[in-house]
Amino acid sequence: MRIAILSANPNLYSTKRLLEATNQRGHEGVIVNHLNCQVMIEGGNPSILYEGQELASFDAIVPRIGASVTDYGCAVVRQFEMMNVFTTGKSQAIMRSRNKLRSLQVLSKAGVGLPKTMFANHPKNGDVTQLIKLVGGPPVVIKLLEGTQGIGVVLAETTKAAKSTIEAFYGLKKNVLVQEFIAEAKGSDLRAFVVGGRVIGAIKRQGVEGDFRSNIHRGGNAIAVQLTSHEEQTAIAAARALGLKVAGVDMLRSDRGPLVLEVNSSPGLEGIEHATGTDIATEIIIYIEDKIRTDEGDTVGV
Repeated sequence: MRIAILSANPNLYSTKRLLEATNQRGHEGVIVNHLNCQVMIEGGNPSILYEGQELASFDAIVPRIGASVTDYGCAVVRQFEMMNVFTTGKSQAIMRSRNKLRSLQVLSKAGVGLPKTMFANHPKNGDVTQLIKLVGGPPVVIKLLEGTQGIGVVLAETTKAAKSTIEAFYGLKKNVLVQEFIAEAKGSDLRAFVVGGRVIGAIKRQGVEGDFRSNIHRGGNAIAVQLTSHEEQTAIAAARALGLKVAGVDMLRSDRGPLVLEVNSSPGLEGIEHATGTDIATEIIIYIEDKIRTDEGDTVGV
């Protein structure tokens, strides 16, 4: 098969590992910078130009779309879908997962465990106090609707601090979520890596001392962990609800069971591969092989 890894940075660990796994499985792997793609819209003949030339056909793509270029990246992924190219992440699913409010609404409807979360349109002073009370705070967690790697996430220890933070974000014309703080998680969370409806690896991420955020990009560390059956099923249900076949599901261990924080459509491979020793990249390529065999009814691939 011919497989494209859509990535704006060929030097990233995840991009290099996916390319390596593709080639090791006997396929032709190509890194395509989606930011250099041009979408040709024409009746009955969708196509993509890459650096001025029509892009040769692919059997599958693996989107690695950065949060800052979600709209353009998803437009490119959608064009590949129109060209009947298999993708490990549908454009609609990526867009849905990137909006924290929208994704939480979808997960809520699916019955997935979530921290209590409030959203309001620039509430007044008294309304802010009410929002904080409704999620059980203080302390409360305040999040920008769009943000990654712990950026735009603040823990407010008091009502006064929460009000100041919310007002500051609103002053920048940013909408925020006010979320329940899960004290018993003790600054750690779980990342379950889901591929094709299965959890193929999981890690526990612990934040650095003094920081409640556990993101590895913020200096946290990761260790392999065995999920409970409830945690595993929650991760699978969350990925399924958002329509993601490859996903990193972030959860907290709470007194009332696993609570999903976020579902990442382009989860990094480095931390989880190093911590678990699992070849996540190869699992993704095997999933592509299996899906194309099933969809086409033949033995394309290995």
